[in-house]
Amino acid sequence: MKEVFDAVIVGGGLAGLSLAIQLAEANRSVLVIEKKRYPFHRVCGEYVSMESWNFLERIGLPLREMQLPVINMLQVSSVGGNMVTHPLAPGGFGISRFLLDSSLAAIAKSKGVQIFEDTRAEEIALQGDLMAVQAGRNQYIAKVVIGAYGKRSNIDKQLQRSFISVPKKADANWVGVKYHIRSDLLPNIIQLHNFKGGYCGISKVEGDHYCLCYLTKAENLKAFDGSIRRMEEELLSLNPLLKKIFFNRNHFLFEQPETISQVSFESKKAVEKNVLMLGDAAGLIAPLCGNGMSMAFHSAAICFGVIEKFFTTSVSREEMEQLYIKLWKKQFSARLSAGRLLQPLLVNTTLSSPAIGLLKRLPFVMKQVIKATHGKSF
Repeated sequence: MKEVFDAVIVGGGLAGLSLAIQLAEANRSVLVIEKKRYPFHRVCGEYVSMESWNFLERIGLPLREMQLPVINMLQVSSVGGNMVTHPLAPGGFGISRFLLDSSLAAIAKSKGVQIFEDTRAEEIALQGDLMAVQAGRNQYIAKVVIGAYGKRSNIDKQLQRSFISVPKKADANWVGVKYHIRSDLLPNIIQLHNFKGGYCGISKVEGDHYCLCYLTKAENLKAFDGSIRRMEEELLSLNPLLKKIFFNRNHFLFEQPETISQVSFESKKAVEKNVLMLGDAAGLIAPLCGNGMSMAFHSAAICFGVIEKFFTTSVSREEMEQLYIKLWKKQFSARLSAGRLLQPLLVNTTLSSPAIGLLKRLPFVMKQVIKATHGKSF
């Protein structure tokens, strides 16, 4: 007889690992399937809202001992370099995914979670009252399966998710690029610099490293024959604040950037064919809102409560799924909508400068924008 896990989690990122830790603390048997091997870099802005601080300390991450930079100021520039500065409340802290993911994985393992690294899940299906996950030649059986694999996966195609099957417009396809650099930017500031068809975030992480991560429409990269270097020098550098960064690369710490393609901001479902989706797999907020990492953690906290109801009460699988959908929408739908409204406004060459000018003159509007994209402590 095959072992039946209480939960199999596909994807060992922020959402998957934090859910695994919670389930393990509740004495559940958990398997995490991760396609890479820790530690490794991911394309990510590496800013975590303070709303996640208490949650992370509860699940065992010693944030107070890690000497992480606290970020409480936001600077946003238009395509032409016009910039507005505003206090960032509740603020956040910087930490690399290289450190954060591997730290959470170590906590999960210490609590009894099995993590299969260098393993790719290929198929998920309901089998009677249980779920089956196919990974290579092996099949793993669980009472519940969770998709926490990030922005895009082969599993999306296997589950026939709508955003995969519907042809996308050319301008709906995005590419993400990330570096670590050294910078003289103040450690308490996160900068967001817009350029035609994209935006670039810069903020401090641990040590003397800064995360530089940008998102651009795929058509921008195509216009430069796929050359990231040319695109940075000839397009991103039209913003004078970005030109200063890309002009001299001696402070760049990666030989080659981390990249991700085919990033989609189209609506997704929180549950697909009995798989509970977490983090970016359930819905991707525009990175300019700077809060995707906290959404990943919060979705894991919500999912844990719902799964425990399924395990401990007479709640059926269908009732569990419907409850999760309801709670997910209540917590995140407004944030995702705000992100979809803001993103096209700020990356538009014509509109970005007037938008920044408006935010300068009306700081309460900036305050409301920040509030609309952040949540409360959980």
